[in-house]
Amino acid sequence: MTPPTIDLNAPELYLNRELSWLEFNDRVLREGLDESVPLLERLKFLAIVSSNLDEFFQIRVAGLMQQRTRGVRKRDVSGMTPAQQVSAIAARAHRMVTEQSQGILAVFHALRREGIHLLGPDDWDPEQRHFLRSYVLAEILPVLTPLAIQELTPPPLLPGGKLNVALLLSGAGKRAEADEPTGDPADEARQRIVIIPVPSQFPRFITIPAAEGLHLARLEDAIMANAGLLFPHSRVHAAAVFRVTRDADVAIEDEEAHDLLSVVEQAVTERSRRAAVRLSISARPHRALRSWLVDWLQLRPEDVYEIDTLLDAAALMEIANRQGYEHLKYEPWIPQRPRDLMGEEDLFATVREHDVLLFHPYESFDPVVEFVNAAADDPQVLAIKQTLYRTSGDSPIIAALERAAAAGKQVTVLVELKARFDEARNVGWARRLEDAGAHVLWGVIGLKTHAKCLLVVRRESTGIRRYVHLATGNYNDRTAKIYSDVGLLTAERDIAADAAAFFNLLTGYSEEVGWSKLLIAPTHLRQSFLDLIDREIRAATPDQPGLILAKVNSLEDPEIIRALYRASQAGVRIRLNIRGLCCLRPGVKGVSENIEVVSIVDRYLEHARIFYFRNGGHEEVYLSSADWMVRNLDKRLETCFPVQDPARRRRLIEILHTFFADNVKARRLRPDGTYEPVESDGDPLRAQAAFHAAAVQSAQGVPGANFQFRPLSRPERE
Repeated sequence: MTPPTIDLNAPELYLNRELSWLEFNDRVLREGLDESVPLLERLKFLAIVSSNLDEFFQIRVAGLMQQRTRGVRKRDVSGMTPAQQVSAIAARAHRMVTEQSQGILAVFHALRREGIHLLGPDDWDPEQRHFLRSYVLAEILPVLTPLAIQELTPPPLLPGGKLNVALLLSGAGKRAEADEPTGDPADEARQRIVIIPVPSQFPRFITIPAAEGLHLARLEDAIMANAGLLFPHSRVHAAAVFRVTRDADVAIEDEEAHDLLSVVEQAVTERSRRAAVRLSISARPHRALRSWLVDWLQLRPEDVYEIDTLLDAAALMEIANRQGYEHLKYEPWIPQRPRDLMGEEDLFATVREHDVLLFHPYESFDPVVEFVNAAADDPQVLAIKQTLYRTSGDSPIIAALERAAAAGKQVTVLVELKARFDEARNVGWARRLEDAGAHVLWGVIGLKTHAKCLLVVRRESTGIRRYVHLATGNYNDRTAKIYSDVGLLTAERDIAADAAAFFNLLTGYSEEVGWSKLLIAPTHLRQSFLDLIDREIRAATPDQPGLILAKVNSLEDPEIIRALYRASQAGVRIRLNIRGLCCLRPGVKGVSENIEVVSIVDRYLEHARIFYFRNGGHEEVYLSSADWMVRNLDKRLETCFPVQDPARRRRLIEILHTFFADNVKARRLRPDGTYEPVESDGDPLRAQAAFHAAAVQSAQGVPGANFQFRPLSRPERE
C-alpha cells in the first residue's frame, strides 16, 4: 500500500527528459573515448554523437525554444520550464562538445602511429599546399558561389546542416593572410562579409601527397586557404567555418489534409527555411564574423558552439569506413542462419510447424526478405499486407512487393509518410508501389503507424492459412545489420486473425474489434501495460515476490512510471534495460528502492522492446514496436504481442537475463540522473559478444548453444 506521505506526482521523483537524453548521448561519447575500442570504431561513435545532437537540436531543443519565445511557463514532469530546460541543455551540451573535440584529437593522435594523418593548414608542406591550390582551382572553384550576404535583399537562405566559409573582406588591395592586420582605417571601414557554401558533392577529406601513409586535408580548410583566388582585388582579413542547425520540428497537420502527399512534401521543404537554433563555428573566430552571424541568425550567446576540431563531426564516418584498415575496426560478426531455421528449406512449412524467433543482427535478416520473396513468387499466395516505416534505399522488400502486385496478387502496403527525416524516401516508395498496382495507404490521419507487421494469406490443401511476421524493428535490410531487434514468424491462428483485423482497421474497412492476442496502441496498449504491472503486484507473495524485466529504448510516460513506483513500493523487483532516456529516478527511498535501471551502448544499437512478467510463476513475455513513451502509447499505431511458444519464451527470458548480466558495456543509472559503469566481482560478460558467440555455436551445431552464454574477456587496452 502506498504510504500517504509520498506523492508519486512530485517533480523530484522524475528526471528531465532532455537532460536524460543528453546522458544517453554521453554514453555514446564514452565509447568514442574508450581506449579499449578500436580506433576507427571510436571515430564512428564520435561521429554518432554529432548526428545525434543534430536531430536533438532540430526537434527537441527547437520545440522548447518555440515555447520559450511564446512565453510558455508550463513545467514538465520534473518541474522545469521550457526556458530552464534550454539553459540546462546548453550548459550540458557545451561540455559534451568540448569533450568530444578532445576525443577526436586523441584518436587522430593515435592514428598517426597507424599512418593516418589529418592535417590542418599549418601542417601542410609546400608540395601539399601547391596540390591543394591546384585541386581547388581545377575542381572546387568552378562550383563555388560566394554570397555577399550583407548586400543582398532579401538575404539568401543558408540551409541548415551545411558547412559554410565566412570571409571578412575589404576593398581593393594586396590580399593578406587571414590573420594579418591591415592597419589601414579606410580599409577597415570598407570591410564586408562574404559567405561561401561548401559544396556537399565533394568528399569532406582530400587525400594529399605524402611519402608514406594516408594524409588528409579538410575540404573547408582547402577552400579557406585559397579563398583569395575568388577575390583577387580584395583583402581577406579573417575566415571561419560555420554551420547552422535549424528548427526541423515541422508539424504535419493531416486531419484536414485533402492531399497528405503534398502536405508531407511541403513540410520537408519548409524545414530548410525555419529559424536557427544553433550556430557551430570554428574556435576563436574574428569577433566581427561571430557577432554578425549571431545577430543575423537571431541567436543568444549560449546557442553558439565554438569547436576546436571538426564541425559536423558526423563526416568522420568517411574515414572510419575506409577500406584497408580492418585491424583498426571491430572483428566482423557475420549474421548467422537463425537457429529456428537450421536445416529448413521451406519457410511456410517450418512456420506451420512452429514459431520462428529471429534475433537480429546476430541472426540474419535474410529470412524476412526470403519470406516476402517467397510470398511474392508463390502462386498459392493470394495477398500480402505490410506496414513500412523506414526502409533501405534499394529495399529488396519493396522490389518483392512490386513484383507481387505486378503478378496480380492483392498487395496492401501502409507507407508511413510522416516518419521523420525519411519522408522523401517514403514518398518515393509509395509512388513506386502504386505504379506497380499495389493498394498504398499513406498513413492514418492523426497518428503515425509505427507497428511492424507483415501478413501473408495463402491457399493450401486444408484451406486458407495466414502467416504473420511481427517485429520490434523496421523492415530495413541495412539497419538490420547494426540494430539489435527481435522478430517472430508465426501461423498461430489467433495472432493471424488479429493481424488481419489490424490491417482492416488500417484500411478503414472495419471498426476496431475485440483483440484476442495483439495489444494495440493507442486504444488499449497503455491500459494493458498498467494492468500487467498491477497484476504483478497482486500475484506477488513472500515466497515468490513479483518480478518485472523490461527492455525498451526509452521510458518517459508518467503513468507507466507511477505504476512501476507502486509496484516497487509493494515489493516487486523491477529490472529495466533502457538504451536511451529514462525519466524514472531509481533508488529513491520508499519509492523506487526495488528498481534497477541499466543501459548498454555497444557496437550494435539496442532497439528491441521485450517485456517479462513473472505472474506468480505463470511467466509471460511480450515483444513490441512501442517504447514506454507518451508518443508511442497515445499518438502512434503500435503492436505488442505475446510469445506463446515455450521454447521461444524461454530463449527470450535468457536473452533478458544476459543483458542484465553485462558488466563490460552496461552502465547503471544513479538517482541523480548520471550513469556509472556496472561493477562485478565475477567474470566479465559482454552481452552482445555473448549473443554473437551463441549464434555462431548454434549455426555450427554446438549442443546446448541455445541457452549457454559464456563470459567473454574484456578487450585488452591498447
